[in-house]
Amino acid sequence: MNRLVAAAALALILVTVPACKKEAPPVAETPSPTGAKLLDESAESYVRLVLALGEHDEGYVDAYYGPAEWQEAVREHTPELSALREEASLLVDQLMNVDTGDLEEIFEARRRFLLRQTEAVLARITLLEGHTMTFDEESRALYDAVAPEHGTEFFAERLASLDELLPGEGDVSTRWNSFRDQFAIPADKLDDVFRRAIEECKQRTAAHLELPAGENFALEYVTDKAWSGYNWYQGEYQSLIQVNTDFPIYIDRAVDLACHEGYPGHHVYNMLLEKNLVRDRGWVENMVYPLYSPQSLIAEGSANYGIRMAFPGEERIAFEAEVLFPIAGLDAAKAELYYQILEVTESLSYAGNEAARQYLDGKIDAQAAAEWLSRYALMKPDRAAQRVRFIDTYRAYVINYNLGQDLVAAHVEALAGDDNEEAWKVFGELLSTPQLPSRLAGGSVH
Repeated sequence: MNRLVAAAALALILVTVPACKKEAPPVAETPSPTGAKLLDESAESYVRLVLALGEHDEGYVDAYYGPAEWQEAVREHTPELSALREEASLLVDQLMNVDTGDLEEIFEARRRFLLRQTEAVLARITLLEGHTMTFDEESRALYDAVAPEHGTEFFAERLASLDELLPGEGDVSTRWNSFRDQFAIPADKLDDVFRRAIEECKQRTAAHLELPAGENFALEYVTDKAWSGYNWYQGEYQSLIQVNTDFPIYIDRAVDLACHEGYPGHHVYNMLLEKNLVRDRGWVENMVYPLYSPQSLIAEGSANYGIRMAFPGEERIAFEAEVLFPIAGLDAAKAELYYQILEVTESLSYAGNEAARQYLDGKIDAQAAAEWLSRYALMKPDRAAQRVRFIDTYRAYVINYNLGQDLVAAHVEALAGDDNEEAWKVFGELLSTPQLPSRLAGGSVH
């Protein structure tokens, strides 16, 4: 398909797709202001653009619960990447010139969100066309942020702290993995532990955030994945949450995954966007979630920080020692030391960013990246190899977990201080409104 034909095909898609069969967003009784109308038109173009790119890029569309006709249209007439690039460029230009001056502040936030998300679409097309970016260039282009660099000295200091905490003799990595193996959840206890953790995370979240009626998710255990857990949002306040059982799952991962994938993580984030932006406002851009976009840093960062929101201070250790350890048949007397050590190992997560940065920038190969992860992130060789598989697939996406958490933490704590109720208010707003990493209060884009 030549460029002119491709562009014409996409233009046809953008203007002639049949009306949505689902319940239409509410229509105002009076004409919308010009700026609002332009944003509505841009939002629909954006959704169709993302869906079209998803036909070229497997896994790009992480969630979509909009009209089936829109997706069917791009599948029937999928424009070439060159045509999509032209459409994305035109949409960027259009969004840069939308005037929201006469509208409430959230409309300007919507414009910025649509603009930056579309710029990320354009960057993803550029990568798919064969152009290269450095790790930092890619993370800025796709996720609106760049992770700080840490040298070996940074990790060596933390490994020295672990050396003092860990029992036994030998190198830190061997002792850590030997110690941690004591906290693996037996396979026959896994479902009981997870469901109790989910129940607690939901109860704690519902005490602060209003969850839509009828919300729910299905839980599945899977194998042969590059990730440890995944939320597949279905729309209508429903999710499918999958947990990868390729490797032993440790007791701390029960609350981690229950919060991160469920409450107040991805499941709640997607539900609140659907409720507050799609249903209440009719903002259709939130019906689609492109994985490689600034939205992912907000999603992953808030999901990780949500663990701390649900279990502030010492509450997590108390809950796990009193409830989850007994269900799993583990020795709760060791819980305090275990979490003391985990607190130190959390800072080693940035070793994953450095491994990805060096690997994707061509400075080291896959084997050296796995060895780096084993040395500085204390991963067993099989887990390190799995992580390199993740980097091969998702590339700079790795920054969204740790940098995302740090930026969300800075944002919430800058606006709420030590006030827990205010923190939940700020956190809830973060999950319910158009947000960008570079705009988070208290954070920074390096």
